[in-house]
Amino acid sequence: MDSIEKLLKELTEAHGVPGYEAPIRAVIRKYLESLGKLSQDNIGSLICEKEGAKSKPKVMIAGHMDEIGFMVKFITEDGFLRFLPLGGWFDQVLLGQRVVIKTHKGDVIGVIGAKPPHLLPASEREKVVLKKDMYIDIGATSLEEVQEAGVRPGDPVVPQSSFSILANKKTYLSKAFDDRVGTAIVISVLQNLQKTSHPNTVFGVATVMEEVGLRGATTSVRAVNPDVAIVLESDIAGDVPGIKPEESSVKLGKGPTVLLYDTRMIPNLKLRDFVLDVAKEKDIPVQTSYIEGGATDGAAIHLHDIGVPTIVVGVAARHIHSHNAIINRDDYDNAVKLVTVLITRLDKALVQKLVE
Repeated sequence: MDSIEKLLKELTEAHGVPGYEAPIRAVIRKYLESLGKLSQDNIGSLICEKEGAKSKPKVMIAGHMDEIGFMVKFITEDGFLRFLPLGGWFDQVLLGQRVVIKTHKGDVIGVIGAKPPHLLPASEREKVVLKKDMYIDIGATSLEEVQEAGVRPGDPVVPQSSFSILANKKTYLSKAFDDRVGTAIVISVLQNLQKTSHPNTVFGVATVMEEVGLRGATTSVRAVNPDVAIVLESDIAGDVPGIKPEESSVKLGKGPTVLLYDTRMIPNLKLRDFVLDVAKEKDIPVQTSYIEGGATDGAAIHLHDIGVPTIVVGVAARHIHSHNAIINRDDYDNAVKLVTVLITRLDKALVQKLVE
């Protein structure tokens, strides 16, 4: 593995569902502490300030550290765990998947189950089982066994999945690329800036609790008070069976994406055009994208104070919001290259023109 693969492996395999980000925060802190002045807001987002040639403009680059997961809601007398989702899950991707319950006594492995299809009437077998009808099975047979294992209501539950390099060596499979890939880009860009001049001060931010309402972005943007922002996210790949080109034309390996629209933010148009122009000038492949059923940290950041020019740069991923997603290394490298170049151009005069 090279350094980027090791970074992505460490970030994606770390645990950190919304509100319970301590394990992943410790990993990110280790990478950021040598790259700038490190601070933390009061709900757990990390902020790394990298000084450049000028104190202003202040450029915020942000990726969220949390991943989707669950919380233990109730333990039955027979020793099964009822759970609630932390973030958006499709019911059909859950059954039979392994999970890790983070308890005060240590990690406990379980599997998500439901009533066996063999015991269902024919009319029920073709229907999707709903989360409310599922449970987590840790192999216990009583409430007392579960309690002895250390499991309590309120414990976070994390998908169990490891980072893997796939057959063509350029695609990677793991949980939590949403949005550990964005967090990794923040780290890689800050590493690049250690040896690159930039006419601004950059704040690399790893936000918390994005998946439950953009909470870390809301607080960390107040701490930074940026003049311009670049949100770094996973995006939705449309190159799988069943998706029409007009629904999504985004493909793995064809470059990072520039978001044209989501349900809570239309990007600053001058910043959008600047990003596309720089990509063309530097021969960096990019794709345009839109999200008609979701939002990013940009929704909170662009509404800060009297408004912040904001754009979202993404890395396409297949199968996000499941135990296993796939990204392409070329998209990652080109996203890092693009964001690094953008930062070297974002001087006071240019940023002022974005809002004129």
